[in-house]
Amino acid sequence: MTDPHRHFYAQKALSQIPRLLGNQDRNPFSPTYGCFHRDYWLDKTSDFPDAVRQFAVHALALVYAYDFPGSIYKGRPKIRDWAIAGLDFWARIQHRDGSFDEFYPFERGWVGPTAFTAFTSIEAYNLLQAEIPNDIAQRVRQAIRQAAYFIAAGQSEEDHLANHHAMACLAVWKAYQLLGDSELEAGYQRLWQGFLSYHNFEEGWSREYDGVDPGYLSATVSFLAKIYQTNPDSEILRVLQQSVKFAAYFVYPNGFYAGSLGSRNTLHFYPHGFEILVDKIPLAAAVAEKMLTALGEDKLVPPEIISDRYVVYRVPEFLQAYLDYQARPARLPPLPYEREPFQRYFPQSRIFVMNKPDHYTIANLAKGGAVKVFQRESGRLALNDCGVIGQLANGQTVTSQWINPEYERQADETGWQVGGQLQVVPSHKLFTPLKNIVFRAVLVTLGWNTRFAHFLKGAIRKTLILEQRSSPIRFKRQMRITDEKIVLTDELQLEAGAQLTALSVGDEFFVRYVPQSRYFQSQELGVSVPDFSVNLADALNRHRQLKLVQEWDIATQRFEARVDSANAN
Repeated sequence: MTDPHRHFYAQKALSQIPRLLGNQDRNPFSPTYGCFHRDYWLDKTSDFPDAVRQFAVHALALVYAYDFPGSIYKGRPKIRDWAIAGLDFWARIQHRDGSFDEFYPFERGWVGPTAFTAFTSIEAYNLLQAEIPNDIAQRVRQAIRQAAYFIAAGQSEEDHLANHHAMACLAVWKAYQLLGDSELEAGYQRLWQGFLSYHNFEEGWSREYDGVDPGYLSATVSFLAKIYQTNPDSEILRVLQQSVKFAAYFVYPNGFYAGSLGSRNTLHFYPHGFEILVDKIPLAAAVAEKMLTALGEDKLVPPEIISDRYVVYRVPEFLQAYLDYQARPARLPPLPYEREPFQRYFPQSRIFVMNKPDHYTIANLAKGGAVKVFQRESGRLALNDCGVIGQLANGQTVTSQWINPEYERQADETGWQVGGQLQVVPSHKLFTPLKNIVFRAVLVTLGWNTRFAHFLKGAIRKTLILEQRSSPIRFKRQMRITDEKIVLTDELQLEAGAQLTALSVGDEFFVRYVPQSRYFQSQELGVSVPDFSVNLADALNRHRQLKLVQEWDIATQRFEARVDSANAN
């Protein structure tokens, strides 16, 4: 079966090549020739070159080597020269220990900058190898070797991200293939065992910090499938089969994917791995087809709205998906929302799924009961509720949408319940000129030390992302589902002495600091904060407890939001 949508991959990617080239210093007489970090080489608003921007060399090498539909770049000498310049600049900004920087000077990041850019440099080098001048080729190969050894040594920066461990495996595997170094083969095997410690074989997902994130699960599928192309190991295939199966639950009836139900709130979908697996995992074909159609409808995160730092990931991903596209089988297996009615709860990830004839409901109890309800026939997002969010009188933001192992949870065939303390959001911290001066002074003084650099990055991650602090507000959230109605109830209790200045329930919102999240999607326009007809903060301050009910009548599609406490008005 020929897919008329295949060209979407190439179309979305090629549209961003001028943007990538505009971000690159293309002046061969410039000391930063080849740099893709425009803020550094032109705007002078950054005091160091972000190595991740050099990921763009892969896209240039691909459009130089292959004839994509509508492309003007194939075989153009300037594209080749600019790609080679990008490789050379990447090699020149490497630290002596083999690492690179992404967010700040002397970061010495393990995977974020180092493994990702090592992988993409290897891919670009392989495509351009015959045309790279000898001195640059030697410099790039040496940089690849140093980076691969740094990655193979393992992480020391509290990096609890499965997709990073998968990328570490991919980068070292590719370096081994290029260099033939047996030490790198052994390093790959160690990294693979490390990755497996992040994969949940019982439920089929891989851990991102403290839970499952479907957006990054698709990235893990992409990275492992790239390895599988030249290393068809049965254990890799088993992980891929499980990952595809679990990811499919987050392919929504309206064509969108993942989002606020994940541990990292990511909305993106990496398609290349699913395209590689079309002839090996039938469900991968169904997911790939649904997501390819969605890409053409701008229901995923298209490259044109992604920041300069991260658009460089998406462009080669889509180009490779186009190249490795496979014809779909005549009959695709149904996606979870297309199947016969079922109910399933994953106790380790705390994901609840219920598929009924009229609606598809999916919730993450680990995140305090963030939930989405879709009409199956129309695909419409009927209910989108990310939980409770508010502000205390002391200025702290508090929410139920936080992964806390102390939450009490239960689920059955009639619905689910979760409860605990609202958590304080730690990421609302900003740099001031003084803070920035102190931070840079520490980096200049101690950044030479790799061990300190990893300690610092781990401390930053804990402070901005993983910190756990309970607030003086207790919550209980419950959803009950029948053939006639879906009822979502929130009960809040405010401890003595505490006061709120604002309180809201429902709608789409994100609180965890994740750079690759919070992109706009058109489905947001169809959801809003429920109107309870009272000021919720004032009501809770006065009465210290509040019960809120949202009720959806399935037959009539009527929605009602009410305060269900006699003393709350």
